[in-house]
Amino acid sequence: MPETLARVPTQHAARYLQQLCKHWAHRFEVDFTPDHAVVALPEARLTLNAFPDALEILVQGESLDGVLRMRDVVQSHVDGFAFREAPLKFAWRRRQDNGAE
Repeated sequence: MPETLARVPTQHAARYLQQLCKHWAHRFEVDFTPDHAVVALPEARLTLNAFPDALEILVQGESLDGVLRMRDVVQSHVDGFAFREAPLKFAWRRRQDNGAE
């Protein structure tokens, strides 16, 4: 299953995680706590983990094209919520079915 992962440095990870989940809760299936979330996006599954110094973002899906599209949507939304410190540094790492980067 294709996936892409980023660990985004920020002191406000929990805030951005919760804002994103509340924003999408009316459109998608969302399950979240203050430091962990899973969102069923149209073309991918989004998993978020908030740490004191970073937001970890994992996007997994059936097709690489869908994963990359949803990655861009997620990045755009997170940067929108983080407007005071945007653009954030998203160091995405892509993986394929076999786990190779």
